[in-house]
Amino acid sequence: MNIINPIKISYKNLLSAKFRSFLTILGIIIGVASVIIVMAIGASAQSLILDQVKGVGSNLIGVLPGASEEKGPPASVLGIITTTLKYRDLEAILEKKNVPGIVDATGYVTGVATVKSQSDSFETSFQGVTSSLVNVEKSEVENGRFFTKEEDTNLSRVAVLGFKWANKLFPNEDPIGKTVTLKNFNFTVIGVLKERGSVAFSNPDELVYVPLFTAQKTLLGIDYLNFIRAKVDSAENIALAVDDIKLTLRSQHKIKDPKDDDFSVRDTEQALSLLTNVTNVLKYFLASIAAISLLVGGVGVMNIMLISVNQRIREIGLRKAVGARNSNIIWQFLIESATITFWGGIIGIILGVAISFLAAVVIKRLGYNWDFIVTFKSIILATVVTVLIGLIFGMYPARKASRVSPMEALRYE
Repeated sequence: MNIINPIKISYKNLLSAKFRSFLTILGIIIGVASVIIVMAIGASAQSLILDQVKGVGSNLIGVLPGASEEKGPPASVLGIITTTLKYRDLEAILEKKNVPGIVDATGYVTGVATVKSQSDSFETSFQGVTSSLVNVEKSEVENGRFFTKEEDTNLSRVAVLGFKWANKLFPNEDPIGKTVTLKNFNFTVIGVLKERGSVAFSNPDELVYVPLFTAQKTLLGIDYLNFIRAKVDSAENIALAVDDIKLTLRSQHKIKDPKDDDFSVRDTEQALSLLTNVTNVLKYFLASIAAISLLVGGVGVMNIMLISVNQRIREIGLRKAVGARNSNIIWQFLIESATITFWGGIIGIILGVAISFLAAVVIKRLGYNWDFIVTFKSIILATVVTVLIGLIFGMYPARKASRVSPMEALRYE
């Protein structure tokens, strides 16, 4: 079959009704652009999250309160307050006889308060940590010093500032030895950390660090830890260290059956795998929601093609009278609907890529390490899907057109 002639006729018919064709294409454009934007932003957000987790270190183990399935998030991640993790658990993990592969570990508690200096005040997050933080995380002190082991537990009112907050609270002056206020308690600034940027869902540059017991007893009034982070001597020993930590905590909590665990232990690779799975589900779920607009566009194509069939009955009858077969008529209308969706898909892809790029530029200027990610695979997939929509939703009008009787069509007014 010569496919060139149907294509020429299709373009002629589409150009003869430009406004109608544009309105039909518009639905496809919006649908394809929405899918491209959602997929691009989803992929970029996923990359940002995974890079931040990798930035903490590849030989780290996280211990969180609350049980969870092996591939599921712990209860504390979902915002459920669980109080099963204590400071004595941290001490037990640090004992070499319990976990030989551990180099160091630190406990964390977090809170929000207004921090004040003589020049500024604002609400910020603070963390109560032990002196081991700089050994466990990739943190370095730029000015002054970090906490000592004695300050971890003797309720010392000293603070270490993140880089950004140090500059904001004490512009153009050395903050060491100065006083800041948290929840109406005075703290002496003893150190400032080097600038790091966002890492693992938080920005150390925008934190105030205080000794662990001071945060627990003085600022928060709690006796539990939000989580523990432990550093292993080598990546090869992570699996063994995870098992040792689980055995240690079961002994601490008097748990005999692993099914009764009231804690969760995750290494960096597990965290990356879990986050990848979770973000993939969210990404594809949002893309499927956006794809609904493609179905709406497909229904619009079908409606317009049905109108076109009714308006062109005499043309169909004439073509049949001079020898056109049913298959020729079907192909004619299928090519027209596929052409509409194809060009709608092309314009939608261009629009989606442009908006995704603009979003990446804006987000980067806001200070995030945001990558612009639009894969060639997603573009090809979008193009194929739009053509398929044209063929699927054009099939009914095409079959209806092919069933038109030549005699009735030629008498049609």
